[in-house]
Amino acid sequence: MKIFIATLETETNTFSPIPTGRAAFMGETFSRTGASRKPRTAGNIPLVVWREAAEADGHAIVESICAVAEPAGPTLRGVYEELRGMILSDLQAAMPVDLVLLNMHGAMVADGYDDCEGDTLAHVRALVGPSVPIGVELDLHCHLTEAMRANADIIIAYKEYPHTDIGDRAAELYTLGVRAALGEIRPVIAYRECRMISVWRTPNEPMRGFVARMKAAEGHDGILSVSFGHGFPWADVAEVGAKMVVVADGDPARAQALADQLGGEIWAQREADAPHHDTIDAAIDAALAAPTGPVVLADVADNAGGGAPSDNTAILRRLVERGVRDAAVGCFWDPQAVAFCLEAGEGASFDLRIGGKCGTASDAPIDLRVTVRALAPAHVQTGLSGGVGEFGPSAWVSAEGIDIVLVSLRGQVFHPDAFTGLGCTLADKRIVVVKSSQHFHAGFAPIASAIRYVSAGGALLPEFAELKLTKRTTPYWPRVADPFATNERGQPAAAVLD
Repeated sequence: MKIFIATLETETNTFSPIPTGRAAFMGETFSRTGASRKPRTAGNIPLVVWREAAEADGHAIVESICAVAEPAGPTLRGVYEELRGMILSDLQAAMPVDLVLLNMHGAMVADGYDDCEGDTLAHVRALVGPSVPIGVELDLHCHLTEAMRANADIIIAYKEYPHTDIGDRAAELYTLGVRAALGEIRPVIAYRECRMISVWRTPNEPMRGFVARMKAAEGHDGILSVSFGHGFPWADVAEVGAKMVVVADGDPARAQALADQLGGEIWAQREADAPHHDTIDAAIDAALAAPTGPVVLADVADNAGGGAPSDNTAILRRLVERGVRDAAVGCFWDPQAVAFCLEAGEGASFDLRIGGKCGTASDAPIDLRVTVRALAPAHVQTGLSGGVGEFGPSAWVSAEGIDIVLVSLRGQVFHPDAFTGLGCTLADKRIVVVKSSQHFHAGFAPIASAIRYVSAGGALLPEFAELKLTKRTTPYWPRVADPFATNERGQPAAAVLD
């Protein structure tokens, strides 16, 4: 059997001030082919899993690109078309193939393409024809469009947030894809539109139990796979929002029934799942009142992993204004500040302007007298699912009793070694501020006395009812109390529309 594999992945925040161009994809992690033989990163983990499984089973692998860009604003049209063209030309050269497995995000937007994944899948389908199975692994923060469903045979999304199961879902997709190629199963896909836009944190109940119920439904009664696409709220596209996905063996009615059932369960627990966010001062007050530290404050709206600049200064400024000490904050994306620190050298003290460089989402810059504690030419952290996250040249500085990590490559905080890898200790801190929405949780929960989520301004505002979504025509919760309400004509009730 010949299996074609590729990765094309980014998450697009259409409200982000940062464009996604060619350099964003063509950095050190880009591979024209052969990424599956490199050390694991979040982007190549599925490729590694697929190659290892295929070689163990005696199948041939044809590998195309591995192109991953840090989340930001829309991808330039020509860049997307170039990357899509690489995949298609490699696939054309490899024909005939027996199975196509693609690692994508599910929320990639380019100029002129609101659904890059659906568009790519449609082009792949046109090449391979109707009989070759196409499987796609998606981030759970995906849009799950009809174009994706129409052109893929199997869609599997991560179940965990933070995404600790990328490799597990890749193995699941491989197994089902091979079975489909051998004719052992006939996958069909059902969606349930949940009419909800929110964030679901899977370590917390009741979501923890819901994930367990999804897993329990798989592997019997003809159900092959169950996914919950949380959606990516910060994208002004028509199909934004949460959806249930069920893949069944040749039985669309069974797949739809389970998707509807689980979608109803998610709706029923919506209030219990709804995320809570503190104001900056409320979070600091709670942290200072805690009997022990460190208390971790998540700066959710300035998360580079959702397309934010990761240079918002609001929390840092308030810590300074309140005279809080024994705190650590990171990681600020500020290549210019890092360059100044490298020029000054370790041990130097000087006036440094930090953050506030990318527009209104960044707040204003803050000027501090800093001391350079440590420098690294290529700082890294432990990444998702055991991969590696790169920060590039980085600096640890301190000012007024606060330790600050500055980085050159934009990325959210996943693990304590984002700090400790530079020598900045955390056990002695009262407060640790991480620029991340949830992916920090797996690494920081074991060391935190408490975790609080903070809405401090930025490109990922968590007030979902206030999002400026101009392309979604269907009402959604929490903007309306009951988005399923209809009038006597069966249309959305006038009372629930904007």
